[in-house]
Amino acid sequence: MLSSDTFSYTVQARCAPTDAAALLSDLTRQGELHPLIVRVRRVPPRAGAQASYTINDRLAAGPLRFRTTYCADVLVSEADEIVMVARQWPATTVRNHTRLRAEPDGLVRIDVEITLTAPSPLFRYAFRQARAAHLALATRLGAALDNPQPPG
Repeated sequence: MLSSDTFSYTVQARCAPTDAAALLSDLTRQGELHPLIVRVRRVPPRAGAQASYTINDRLAAGPLRFRTTYCADVLVSEADEIVMVARQWPATTVRNHTRLRAEPDGLVRIDVEITLTAPSPLFRYAFRQARAAHLALATRLGAALDNPQPPG
């Protein structure tokens, strides 16, 4: 049996929507922002995807530390909307739907909705980890977009 739930957050940054979309849709750049990611590799796009990645995370459960690998696909990558889906064994899916909107004074508003589906025995742990990681990413995202670093 699968369980599913959604959480969302909003970030504002002083940048162009296209700059925010470029950062958010390139998962190789997410390693700088996402606290669990330790490695991102771009792979040939899977069917229906604009871009595909293999990602390694480092997780903890009490005193245990372990790595996990999952696949992520960018399904939509536009200046005002990004849709990504990550899949991990067993039957765990994270859907990220991001909307970007220019606001007055050079701000961009980034609204993110994350839906996680996982087997019921794993769901509470996976949801807690995903929410904590994405909220940490949100706090780093505004600063990264306000103060872009040259590629390095």
